[in-house]
Amino acid sequence: SVNPRSEPRRWLQLVALGAVPLELLGLVLVLAGADPGPLPGLERLLAWAIGALGPAILLWQRPADVCSLLVIQVPIKARSGAQLSLAALQSSLVLKLLMAAGAAALLPLFWWIDQHAALATPLSPLAASPRFVGLLVACPLLAVITWQWQQLIQASALLIRNPATLPERPPLSLQQLLSQRMSLGLPLLLLNPLLTTQPVARQAAPAKPVIDDLPAAPAAEALVQPEASSVADTVAIQPEETAEQ
Repeated sequence: SVNPRSEPRRWLQLVALGAVPLELLGLVLVLAGADPGPLPGLERLLAWAIGALGPAILLWQRPADVCSLLVIQVPIKARSGAQLSLAALQSSLVLKLLMAAGAAALLPLFWWIDQHAALATPLSPLAASPRFVGLLVACPLLAVITWQWQQLIQASALLIRNPATLPERPPLSLQQLLSQRMSLGLPLLLLNPLLTTQPVARQAAPAKPVIDDLPAAPAAEALVQPEASSVADTVAIQPEETAEQ
């Protein structure tokens, strides 16, 4: 059976746990560069639609490849059978719904960030820039967050499950991988599988032979008493012999 825990790329995808908060902080700094326009609600809605809704629709149709880290990926021709089998597990409806829920949650979060971004105006790298520039830079950040959110839930779903309980799926062909998965990045990621060792059971110590617990003192007395009795007999015989004489 396929073991996702032996794939180092699954663990690398968990980097999104620390990267997504940093990207949200980047949104704060980018949006703090200019004051909202006359229709801030419409601006936020359009930016979210371009940066989060559009990528979410694309990832619904073609999920993010399990062997892609956005900027770097495993060469497609070098994929193993286990990696192609993991790619076949990405078509789960539950994972797609979780990805869509994350993209939808970005709208109120993006709205709240834009409302409070003015507090970071002195730290903004786009200070005194037009509002359009800030929104234009915010769209790629939203798209990256959406991508990393999907990879995070995919990696978590594969790692927390017992490999023995994963459904058996036939591996995807290379043509299916190219047409059904979104695989981005330079083909330079080549990592060896992680070695998973099973704990070695300790060998039980050989049982000691059961010996009757005989006390040592009585045994010694049993050896000494016959000698003492023989000495007493000889002493008793000698006076009789002297009396006869």
